[in-house]
Amino acid sequence: MNRFIPVIISAILAGACSQPVQEKEDQTLMEASKQELATALGEREQLISLMCEITSATDRIKHLENVLTVANAHTGENKSQRAQILGDIAAIQKTLRQRRQQLAELETKLKNSAMFSQELQNSINAMHSQIERQTTEIESLRGQLTAANQLIGDLNTTVDSLNTAVLDVSEELNATQSAAVILENELNTCYYVVAPKAQLKEHKILETGFLRKTKLMKGDFDRGFFVISDKRNIDTLDMLTEKARLLTSHPEGSYTIIEHDGRKTLYIVSPDRFWNLSNYLVVQTD
Repeated sequence: MNRFIPVIISAILAGACSQPVQEKEDQTLMEASKQELATALGEREQLISLMCEITSATDRIKHLENVLTVANAHTGENKSQRAQILGDIAAIQKTLRQRRQQLAELETKLKNSAMFSQELQNSINAMHSQIERQTTEIESLRGQLTAANQLIGDLNTTVDSLNTAVLDVSEELNATQSAAVILENELNTCYYVVAPKAQLKEHKILETGFLRKTKLMKGDFDRGFFVISDKRNIDTLDMLTEKARLLTSHPEGSYTIIEHDGRKTLYIVSPDRFWNLSNYLVVQTD
């Protein structure tokens, strides 16, 4: 309004002028005042609208705080949800920067307005403070989310390390178990042959001669002539003929031989004792 004072002074000094000129000056002053009032009211409306937007930002921040609290309580939340929260935080930060700039521009305009007052300045100051609080809160939320993501990353690394350790232990256990099975199978491997004397001598399993002591499996005998079996699975052996007899030593009482229809059958009644002295069984059938 102050800028119109020169116009008013000019009008008073021009009292000697004609009445039409005075009326024209008054009309110009009235139109200018209306325009200034309309501008000031428009700026005030912008300020009220901006105040509502700043308040709504507080609600959005509170909502994000709740979402982040739930997400932190459930560390299993997926990465996409945390990425969404991070995106919302960035959007609010951008909005706050825009609101701060808009408020500063409106403050400058209102200070030059005829409707500016200390009460209006107090409202603007309160809005400045609210924006600053919101900025601090949203930065705190971003820090919490970053820390949570780091914690989850560390936990994932720990879990991966543990999984690797478990896998290594499992592989080592499997290897140990496999080695134990192989060893057990080897310990339970037995060899037997049921053949006439001539074949036993042919394969150097049996060595005899005039005035020479009989030797059984001495030296380089043919191991390929033996049948390979498992002590745990063999409990009977058909010896093909009634003249069959055991040449290898096996504890008495660990086996029995029964003849049926002119054929003898060997029954192993105590495998542990039977194979205790040797893993080889030689049966001569003549």
